[in-house]
Amino acid sequence: MSKTDVSGLSQLGQAVVSPTNPEEAVLERVPSNHAGTDFVVRFTAPEFTSLCPMTGQPDFAHIVIDYVPDGWLVESKSLKLYLHSFRNHGAFHEDCTIGIAKRLVDLLAPKWLRIGAYWYPRGGIPIDVFWQTGAPPEGVWLPDQGVQPYRGRG
Repeated sequence: MSKTDVSGLSQLGQAVVSPTNPEEAVLERVPSNHAGTDFVVRFTAPEFTSLCPMTGQPDFAHIVIDYVPDGWLVESKSLKLYLHSFRNHGAFHEDCTIGIAKRLVDLLAPKWLRIGAYWYPRGGIPIDVFWQTGAPPEGVWLPDQGVQPYRGRG
């Protein structure tokens, strides 16, 4: 098995100041050592935070990102810092979710990507946002995202 080429990465193994917004956050990629093999990579961010663009109040979500690489993998530290950059960023739930997905698609050009963002209730209404690039490659194993839909007391 060959070692992953990490040359050219600017954040891995370095002390990095957290970016203050998603536009300035640097997402990095590394080559996949398994080109030609379809497999699913999952990232789960159970404590995602952003701000309501109208009130400035915090919004919280459990985000699950699944993708099938086609040559590139997202470097996980850069993804963690990117997701953290939303902490003081004002955007609607839909904008955060689709923006994250499209930025990853632009960076990685994966064979397939899906995102599930399970937002906690605000104003008594939970908002869940789902998006994917299309049908997944045939034969890949896609586990359930493992997040229960919101259930109130009723």
